[in-house]
Amino acid sequence: MDVEAEIKAIIENAPQYGVPTSVMEQAIVPVLKRFAKDLQHQEYQVIQTLQGDWVLTALESRSQPGMERTVVYAFATLKDAASFPGAKDPQLMAMPLSVIQVLFQLFAIERLDSIIFLDTPGDLSTGKQIDRADLKNSIQARLQELEANERPQSNNIPPNLA
Repeated sequence: MDVEAEIKAIIENAPQYGVPTSVMEQAIVPVLKRFAKDLQHQEYQVIQTLQGDWVLTALESRSQPGMERTVVYAFATLKDAASFPGAKDPQLMAMPLSVIQVLFQLFAIERLDSIIFLDTPGDLSTGKQIDRADLKNSIQARLQELEANERPQSNNIPPNLA
């Protein structure tokens, strides 16, 4: 899967997500790329329903009973996805998605708390978790940075202007 083609598609489709193309190019995509650099693969398998909805998993906190988090697992290989509990359901299938698309969906799906990337083939017990809040906060910080850079600097006005 060509990550650059995925990025181009996300930028081109930005208006249908309600996001200006310039915001997608200058704020969201750079943050998605930065998060993707911390992951080992350019493509992951995500378990979906036949209608294309991601399979969400509710996890209860061990340290805070009663507190739940909604996660999606992103698998390094199709074999790993197929061995995940519940994956044998004929109404489910693993679909390959670019790491950029997976991260963008984390940003877009509000009821999703995080994605657990299972980077090591054959190891379903160790993963890298990326929280939606961290991704969203990074995008907001980038937007604020861009906004600050666009404001006219008052100290750039020559002292003898008047």
